[in-house]
Amino acid sequence: MTSSAGVTRSASPVPAWARSFGFQIIAALVVGLALGLLAKSLGATAKNPNGLSTTLSTIGSSYVYLLQAAVVPLIFTAVVSSIANLRQVSNAAKLAWNTLLWFAITAFIAVLIGIGLGLIFQPGTGTDQKTPADYTGKTGDWWAFLTGLIPHNFLGLGASSTPGTGGAVSTSVSFNVLQILVIAIAIGIAALKVGAKAEPFLTFTSSALAVIQKVLWWIIRIAPIGTIGLIGNAAVSYGWDTMGSLAKFVLAIYVGLAIVLFVVYPVLVRTHGLSIKQYFSGVWPAVQMGFVSRSSVGTLPLTQRVTERNLGVPRAYASFAVPLGATTKMDGCAAIYPAVAAIFVAQFFGIHLDFGQYLLIVLVSVLGSAATAGTTGAVVMLTLTLSTLGLPLAGVGLLLAIDPIIDMGRTAVNVAGQALVPTLVSKRAGILDLALYNAPRNGDPFAEETAADTAEAPAAPASGSAETDDETETDAARKVPVNA
Repeated sequence: MTSSAGVTRSASPVPAWARSFGFQIIAALVVGLALGLLAKSLGATAKNPNGLSTTLSTIGSSYVYLLQAAVVPLIFTAVVSSIANLRQVSNAAKLAWNTLLWFAITAFIAVLIGIGLGLIFQPGTGTDQKTPADYTGKTGDWWAFLTGLIPHNFLGLGASSTPGTGGAVSTSVSFNVLQILVIAIAIGIAALKVGAKAEPFLTFTSSALAVIQKVLWWIIRIAPIGTIGLIGNAAVSYGWDTMGSLAKFVLAIYVGLAIVLFVVYPVLVRTHGLSIKQYFSGVWPAVQMGFVSRSSVGTLPLTQRVTERNLGVPRAYASFAVPLGATTKMDGCAAIYPAVAAIFVAQFFGIHLDFGQYLLIVLVSVLGSAATAGTTGAVVMLTLTLSTLGLPLAGVGLLLAIDPIIDMGRTAVNVAGQALVPTLVSKRAGILDLALYNAPRNGDPFAEETAADTAEAPAAPASGSAETDDETETDAARKVPVNA
């Protein structure tokens, strides 16, 4: 095969379907389940592992550690950078407030749907699992959640020590994601107030975010390996019968995601006087990539591109709203999923939830969505929800086993919402480019991105083509400060 540059490239011997990330995830689920059941048939249990089960457990836990390692720098740099982008927008305070308000409104709707489906499907009943021995019956409370938002130190870090054998002491470091979010918001606002003196800091933060995103993408690419370890370890720990009960949980999640994506979002689009067809055709490339990559942050460049060029949101505003949404706007990961998951864990271990705890689920989902941080999976958000409700954290390991297949749908909904809210806010503020929104959808968004980047690169010679000139004029016009 010969490229346009005249370089001959040999066709890949691996079929396209086998190179698909989605296929790799599904294959990893099958392989992991088979290895887990094999280890269990060889006598492995959660308390008495063998070599195979230990290997699976190590692979799965190592992958989770990699994801968690990216959370702190990702939240800090992404939130500071997105807030800093407000300096390009006139009347920024009003737009920022309306953006956050619509984030909360859509999250509130999604979490109510999640709670309703959890109560209807009853996904955790019938497992006959005993409540963990270390469960004290303590439940979360509103005051503890609110006081937990106050940062205890600069990075929201905490350390705990556990006595070990032979007098040894094991020390572990943890972090409070919501405290990190509070710190990042404060620093971002302060940088805006400082002005020109903060430019070197903001430039460094933006560069650091780009580096972290690249590292995160590498972690995403090895997700099939982590999936094998996670599903295999779950099969060893819980057995086939219990794993089979998770099918009802997966069904409940996907029903909720479908309701939000194909009912709630279209209703919001229509009530704002916009075409539902144009919204879906415009956002669909990013939704597809989100489904495959399982990362809102990994999909962020394409999400921002379709939000600006397909949905007509001004670039100055989109550069704030979309990155902020990629870290804090998670209707799938932070609303539907934690609601159904919390109900599942409670039912799985035979724990009754009262009305106050259901209200607490709503509060955590609406205020704590930034805990997902745009990374693949919703480990932190699930842990936050279970901890706030006082539910056994043993449920985290069980749900992590099936997290990859759930996370595909969750991330697709997340990305659709991250493009929806800026579009609605722009329409309400009168700054949406309706001609661009209603224009026919032509071309491959990935190819367009490459061509645009090449044309706009400083080192690239001017092509002089009409298409490039029109694109440059459009982009320049859309950098004009927003006066809504």
